[in-house]
Amino acid sequence: MKVRIGYGLGNLRAIDGARLAALADALEHHGFDSLWLSERATGPAPDPLVALAFVAGRTERLKLGTSVQVLPGRSPALLAKEWASLDQLSGGRALPAVGLGIADPAEQQAFGVERSARAAWFEEALPLLRRFWTEERVTHAGEHFRYDALGIRPHPTKPLDVWLGGKAPVELRRVGRLGDGWLASFATPADCAAARVTIEDAAASVGRTMDPEHYGAMVLYGHAPPPERLRRVIEARTPGTRADDVVATGWDDLRDRCAAYVAVGFSKLVLVPYDEPESWDAELAEAAESVLPLERARS
Repeated sequence: MKVRIGYGLGNLRAIDGARLAALADALEHHGFDSLWLSERATGPAPDPLVALAFVAGRTERLKLGTSVQVLPGRSPALLAKEWASLDQLSGGRALPAVGLGIADPAEQQAFGVERSARAAWFEEALPLLRRFWTEERVTHAGEHFRYDALGIRPHPTKPLDVWLGGKAPVELRRVGRLGDGWLASFATPADCAAARVTIEDAAASVGRTMDPEHYGAMVLYGHAPPPERLRRVIEARTPGTRADDVVATGWDDLRDRCAAYVAVGFSKLVLVPYDEPESWDAELAEAAESVLPLERARS
């Protein structure tokens, strides 16, 4: 099993060009695998695809993912072109991960799709993304989209795997039916292990199999106990979950939690610091010393 460790920023704070550049440079320099950027149209964080394009221009190896991008409300044809363009221009480093978006009235306004309509939109749009990446011409007549021999260029360097977010049972079953991987958030290793069974059962029910290495988890951490604002976010997103169950405090705790995810077969880890460090280079140098040995131990 190839363990790969990247970083994410979440969507609760802004980041300017200088600080994003410092993060990208430090990730590349210290040997991290990837950068994952979240989406919140009404939040202060930049658009993830725009920010990833910025990062692509500064790096040569770092993979570029979303954690996750909202699919309902977007044209599959135009989104396919955007991801394929990023993949081509970055030399094959694109890692799309998509979801339905949060249940928030402002976000629903921004994307123009009611919560009740998002699942149907998503399930029609996701297969179309893959078709635009692989077929010369796409013809489709559905509830939300109609295409008549439409070809989208460029194609990505290779067909892109699309990972999904979510943790409700219906969302996990959707991963099994439609996704190429699952990126968990606010989930303990035990939660992840149980969810994997649901995903693989759903995949088997439609004659699919999931790549055993396509399971990942976002791991929040900090160097002091989680602040109250973060505790409120976690409790709102996942009722019944305590912040201390899903947040690591200090390097030793972070390393042990990462090892616990790896032990249940989750080999793609995204570290998310809940406070921005004064120096990304210094932070990532310590993080590399603490957690990157897990890559070498299991690769």
